[in-house]
Amino acid sequence: MARAALFDVDGTLTDTNYLHVTSWWQAFRGAGHQVATSDIHRAVGLGSGDLITHLLGDDRDPDRDDEISAAHSTLYGTYFGRLTAFDSAADLLRVLAGRGWTNILASSATGPELDALRSAIDADDVIAGTASSDDAPRGKPAPDPVSAALDLAGVPAERGIFVGDSVWDMQAASRAGVRSIAVLSGGIPRDALEAAGADEVYENVTDLLARLDSSLFARLE
Repeated sequence: MARAALFDVDGTLTDTNYLHVTSWWQAFRGAGHQVATSDIHRAVGLGSGDLITHLLGDDRDPDRDDEISAAHSTLYGTYFGRLTAFDSAADLLRVLAGRGWTNILASSATGPELDALRSAIDADDVIAGTASSDDAPRGKPAPDPVSAALDLAGVPAERGIFVGDSVWDMQAASRAGVRSIAVLSGGIPRDALEAAGADEVYENVTDLLARLDSSLFARLE
């Protein structure tokens, strides 16, 4: 039977979370907001609008949201030529594809940002598709991005496994009825990921690849 390996990108396959933190910190500062980098870090993984609301609250001036989001995009864009994938990211995708898994990326990134991330991963030959923010009316922790990835793969929830690095990833997978694997490479503590619904936790994709035969992936094959 068909089965799908669904992957978050930032902090999971690519070492980009802290670049987002720095870019958001500068964007908020430019708009007159002092937001702690630790708070921004825990919010990474939310869509731009939800991240701004989460960090600034409902009593902010929402008319400046687009300005802040655009500033983040511009600042983050300066890194596009230097984005790096984690060790073994492409290897993991290729091994899974060889074992009959359909690899789908579930990322809010679109356009040049998505192109830069896929270039960094360098495994387009085994990536069947990407469910971006254009494909989901709501971002994580809503189930929409995970459900959109399942639709792309053409499999039911019980035939998919989602791999991510944030509590938002784990919550989205749980709400979509998909089992989840968390990696610690995004900087979120193990206990927070487990509390958010992670079925398994690994240090990073290298660790997951090394233990693939005892993981959720092996048990679903």
